[in-house]
Amino acid sequence: MSLNAFKEALKPCKTFPSTTECSIFTRSESDPPNPRKPPKSSLSQKLQRLEDSLVLPQRKPQEQHKDPQVRIGDNEFDDDDDDDEEEEQGKIEKTRFDFFQFDHTGPFEPLLLSSDGELPVIQVPASINCRLLEHQREGVRFLYQLYKSNHGGILGDDMGLGKTIQTIAFLAAVFGNDGESAVSKGGPQGQNGPVLIICPTSVIHNWENEFSKWANFNVAVYHGVNRDLILDKLRINGVEILITSFDTYRIQGSILSEVQWEIVIVDEAHRLKNEKSKLYQACLDINTCKRFGLTGTVMQNKIMELFNLLDWVAPGSLGTREHFREFYDEPLKHGQRSNAPEKFVQVADKRKMHLVSVLRKYMIRRTKEETIGHLMMGKEDNIVFCAMSELQRRVYRRMLQLPDIQCLINKDLPCSCGSPLTQVECCKRTVPDGAIWPYLHRDNPEGCDSCPFCLVLPCLVKLQQISNHLELIKPNPRDDPDKQGKDAEFASAVFGDDIDLVGGNMQSESFMDLSDVKNCGKMRALEKLMFSWASQGDKILLFSYSVRMLDILEKFLIRKGYCFSRLDGSTPTNLRQSLVDNFNSSPSKQVFLISTRAGGLGLNLVSANRVVIFDPNWNPAQDLQAQDRSFRFGQKRHVVVFRLLAAGSLEELVYSRQVYKQQLSNIAVSGKIEKRYFEGVQDCKEFQGELFGICNLFRDLSDKLFTSEIIELHEEQGQEHRNPCSVKQNLTGLEAIFVPLKEKSEMLSIERKTRKPYTLQNTTTHKPMLEELGIVYAHRNEDIVNIGPGMQGKNEGCMPQNSNTRNLPISEVRRKKSAAAGKENVTIITDHKRAQYSLLARFKGMQEIEFSKWILSASPLEREQVLRDYKRRKEKLRNG
Repeated sequence: MSLNAFKEALKPCKTFPSTTECSIFTRSESDPPNPRKPPKSSLSQKLQRLEDSLVLPQRKPQEQHKDPQVRIGDNEFDDDDDDDEEEEQGKIEKTRFDFFQFDHTGPFEPLLLSSDGELPVIQVPASINCRLLEHQREGVRFLYQLYKSNHGGILGDDMGLGKTIQTIAFLAAVFGNDGESAVSKGGPQGQNGPVLIICPTSVIHNWENEFSKWANFNVAVYHGVNRDLILDKLRINGVEILITSFDTYRIQGSILSEVQWEIVIVDEAHRLKNEKSKLYQACLDINTCKRFGLTGTVMQNKIMELFNLLDWVAPGSLGTREHFREFYDEPLKHGQRSNAPEKFVQVADKRKMHLVSVLRKYMIRRTKEETIGHLMMGKEDNIVFCAMSELQRRVYRRMLQLPDIQCLINKDLPCSCGSPLTQVECCKRTVPDGAIWPYLHRDNPEGCDSCPFCLVLPCLVKLQQISNHLELIKPNPRDDPDKQGKDAEFASAVFGDDIDLVGGNMQSESFMDLSDVKNCGKMRALEKLMFSWASQGDKILLFSYSVRMLDILEKFLIRKGYCFSRLDGSTPTNLRQSLVDNFNSSPSKQVFLISTRAGGLGLNLVSANRVVIFDPNWNPAQDLQAQDRSFRFGQKRHVVVFRLLAAGSLEELVYSRQVYKQQLSNIAVSGKIEKRYFEGVQDCKEFQGELFGICNLFRDLSDKLFTSEIIELHEEQGQEHRNPCSVKQNLTGLEAIFVPLKEKSEMLSIERKTRKPYTLQNTTTHKPMLEELGIVYAHRNEDIVNIGPGMQGKNEGCMPQNSNTRNLPISEVRRKKSAAAGKENVTIITDHKRAQYSLLARFKGMQEIEFSKWILSASPLEREQVLRDYKRRKEKLRNG
């Protein structure tokens, strides 16, 4: 062995980060190819990777072609060369990995909350402050300012941003808990009142664990059989923090309201959205002014929910209920109508700005993208409209023809008996010949007071079951025999002549029949998508609201050979965390099958990077909570969400209402600009449009592309604020599904000239692939919802006082702001990078799709070589 080789062997191994995202930089050309491709990135990120590679020091020409293994024993290198090479390599490593050094903590010093000269000094202990992220420090300051003002407020951060930790840090500061001594010093001005925390039962132990990790409080749980003992301890000041559940407080609220609480905190505070609920009424009697709500979804369904929550934490902050409805609720809803007059839109803009300026005093709202976006790879929320099978379509149409649903559809038509009354007021109030009504009124043949509207919910459930899987409308063996018999009759009625194709009207016991995908459109698409993901090493979360649907999906996974875990309501609470830990740590676990109700809160499944929501919920917050089981702090990969909808079914209307509710929430809470898609207005019979009313619920959409038609109509009309860089996504292959590969300048120029959007329907080349996947239409939810930036925490949230801008809509006001110049520059830069990317693809002799795949799988040296050759050729053309 030569001397140089011996020295080389004695050198310590260089340490490289082990994260997945760094692997694309450390792999050399001689290494075997990575079996799993890195997560996709945006066009600008791909170009940035190529450009960053030029920053790396270049090897000398004679060194580029030498084998590293041969160089170790090559005698032409002396000791000085080795030292220089090691120093150079250190610079390369620093350049490569500085981007991935995440500074999560701050200095080991207290966080001062009180003003200069204010006594006593209120500060977050250094032991807690050093572990907080910057947005969490801002949240603690906000909570203290509310506390200092002797009123409450809302910490409305996204799920997964540490609302619990911010609350504990705030309490530690207020009560002088330094995190070391076992007894706190009491609150400011000698106040020693206890703190009440009301939360869902499933997170009680999480609160206990977090208190034990972050501070030293006397914590007690008022839940279960030991409530009386805890209450006695509380009365003798032996408890500083009392934790209880929603159900316990609803029942025992009269007892707990007698205590003079220093602070009351309600976790998942959106549970207080209904002012008529017993929980809300019980919480109104809480004996304190300092009420704080923690929620990631401040508003879920209606703008009035926002009033209910704010009126609880800060009574009177938004005026009376009637004033809020007339001044904010109605103008915002009518201003969002697609065909609203311009005057309505301008009034809505002004009221929106005013509402946001008021909310900012009592609420802080941050998203993951604003706070920890640089620590995560991002998330995409894809809406996939799957074609129903032919059998599903026939059954769905028979369901709509049942007397029960026809009675609801024709309720406002004149009665056929010649009476001046409508059908619902005369002869069609009851449906004795129906398939559902007789069973609902088996004990009352004359009908109930709400007939026939009592049929709405049962019929909606049946339509959703048909949309998901035909087996769901058959009798459930867990039901009583009478109910099973009635469900069997209903199944026979809707199956009709196809009853033999589905194995009769009783639940099938055949494993092969239940796991077969031929009669379920969603499962056909899921089968092909999962095959692609599994081959790439992705881990999948599969959510469904129906336990019976989970049973069918479980058999499907067994048949396909996937290794999976399952969690639903029957899973014991003490086993759930072990299931989560096993899934996160085991590479063999490919799929986690989860009930949305059981797994919507408290689960941390950051090892998964694919999320499938099999059936949508009327409440958009439920689907968002399911997504956040994977997309939360600690996720190291790009998360892609797929929400499966049955095209032409009720589920399209469910999703459209989700969009409507999300838009209203963004407008009212954050003051964002939203596209106006729909004619309907919530809770307004005069403007039901295409979304609201019973007739819309039971409309036959099987021969329409309901959602895509609404979106395309908006694009064609160009109503407002169209983003010129927003291009409809296309599907070109399983490995590149929903990746924006058609974003190029030629398409944008064509679109500007013709004023017609580049849509899926304009492209015929991708139709066979879509049909093969069983997908009718698809788009990204973020392309539909949330077009403009919000005003939370920004100066422009206040009402403009300039007479020249007072009567202008918000779009014009913002356009006159200086910040608009920066946005235009970003657009110009993006267009430039897009054009450069297209030129690079042509230089490589590839289509952009093929070039995108090549970039993600190429080594740094290969990417560097492409840029070097491209620039060399560009110089030759310029000089020649």
